Amino acid sequence: MAKRAFITGISGQDGSYLTELLLDKGYEVGGLVRRNATAEMGNIDDVKGEIKIYFGDLQSPESIALALLDFKPDEIYNLASFSSPLGSFADKLGSIMITGVGAFHVFERAKDVVPEAKIYQASTSEMFGAPKQVPQDETTPFNPKNPYAVAKEYAHRMAVIAREDKKSPQYISCGILFNHESPRRGLNFVTRKITAAAACIKNGRKEDLPLNEMGEPLVKDGKLKLGDLEAKRDWGYAPDYVEAMWLMLQQEKADDFVIATGETHTVREFAEEAFKVVGLDWQNYVVTDPHFVPPVQTGPLQGNPAKAKAVLGWEPKTTFNDLVKIMVHADLAKFS
Repeated sequence: MAKRAFITGISGQDGSYLTELLLDKGYEVGGLVRRNATAEMGNIDDVKGEIKIYFGDLQSPESIALALLDFKPDEIYNLASFSSPLGSFADKLGSIMITGVGAFHVFERAKDVVPEAKIYQASTSEMFGAPKQVPQDETTPFNPKNPYAVAKEYAHRMAVIAREDKKSPQYISCGILFNHESPRRGLNFVTRKITAAAACIKNGRKEDLPLNEMGEPLVKDGKLKLGDLEAKRDWGYAPDYVEAMWLMLQQEKADDFVIATGETHTVREFAEEAFKVVGLDWQNYVVTDPHFVPPVQTGPLQGNPAKAKAVLGWEPKTTFNDLVKIMVHADLAKFS
């Protein structure tokens, strides 16, 4: 019989790429989606006929339990979260309840309904915050600097506690993923704002412009507003990273793994490369705005994926320059 995988946050960037990977491997795939008025499936619209959708919410333990009871998965990937570090300052409680307590609900309902299921918990490099150790690995102390990271650390520590429970341990592996991007990344993330803006400017698009997180047109008066241009991140390609998620659950023993490229680049470098793809000088189109600078800064975030390479045999396949090109070319087509 085919393995069954259940994904929370299935319609997001990671959920959609993971769905495609698992379908290719012959899995039956089910996922939890928050009901909306338009019944849009987002990034999984093309494969919705091949998967089983359950409507629910991480703040509703009953909806999680009912979905698990019906689908009976062998593997559970908890990817759903309130995913914007900057946005989490505007809704601190929502971030804690969805990203933190919501993950705990998944662990508890799985323990009740499908106790043998292997669980993947999506942890994040944001938990390192402003680290004293560069690069960061699985032993680096957490020092979160935004509500999203605090919520993720709570979920991570509850996963470890469940894993180490002497009476009834659960198989929960945590992927401490560094920034991973793609054309499916939301426009509230700086990388996608840059590639979408470069595409709109190159294409001379004046109407129906995408909006930033402030609800303003992404490009105004020919300019893109960004925050701290010197912020450093370790950026990889999302399809490479979802493969690491799957590999974690194929191991005999649950564990924590840093997934990263081991390289860092600044926001300035990302903008320079993106505008270079379309033959433009980024300095003519990018301005800084303090509204896009988080109240508390994080970084430098740089991962050491040595353990993932040694244990999982995982390495990133996509270079920084290729990642930027993939995103820009996709946005040139989208915003033509």
